[in-house]
Amino acid sequence: MQGFDDILLPLAFSRRAQIRPSFSTRIVGLASGQEYRSSAWADARLSYDIGPAMVDDAAVSGLIAFFRARHGAARAFRLLDPTDHSSHAMTGTPTAGDVVLGSGDGVTADFALIKTYGSGDAAQIRRITHPVVGSVMVAVDGAPNTAWSLIEGGTIRFTAAPPSGAVITAGFHFHVPVRFAEDVLEVAGLTHNAAEMGSVELVEVKGDA
Repeated sequence: MQGFDDILLPLAFSRRAQIRPSFSTRIVGLASGQEYRSSAWADARLSYDIGPAMVDDAAVSGLIAFFRARHGAARAFRLLDPTDHSSHAMTGTPTAGDVVLGSGDGVTADFALIKTYGSGDAAQIRRITHPVVGSVMVAVDGAPNTAWSLIEGGTIRFTAAPPSGAVITAGFHFHVPVRFAEDVLEVAGLTHNAAEMGSVELVEVKGDA
């Protein structure tokens, strides 16, 4: 069963939440003692444990209701990552010049939203598929541009293709598409002690959520 509910997890959680970006790297040891490494993923996959971060009984009750509405792991949803949710640094206020999406060729009208980590050949490009509607700003050669629409999957579609050589930039807030990792939610009674709340794992959903 594939499914995505376009809804934000409506719970505030404390700094006790665990956030884990991960990669898949194959490491082969050679007889010489050297090793060969190859990365299977071009982008990190995020996972979260929000169980220990539940702040009070109301948050625990809200989590149970939200879990049931998502049918456990069956349906994905939006999550605000408190450590990384903006095109401007990690949590800053977005500007239209934050991220270079590409250059115009006079034909292409669609430009995917991305975020870049690092620079040069080592830079990692992250595809942003769930921007916050209303937060996206676009510029062409540094000039604000409003002749575009935001289409599903986090893509900017211009009314007319930008001219050849024009630099397309954007800024935005975004959410992470996630699902519950398991079909079971363990709650040992309602408690104000967040440390007694069990693990509640969320995993990022890649591709078509």
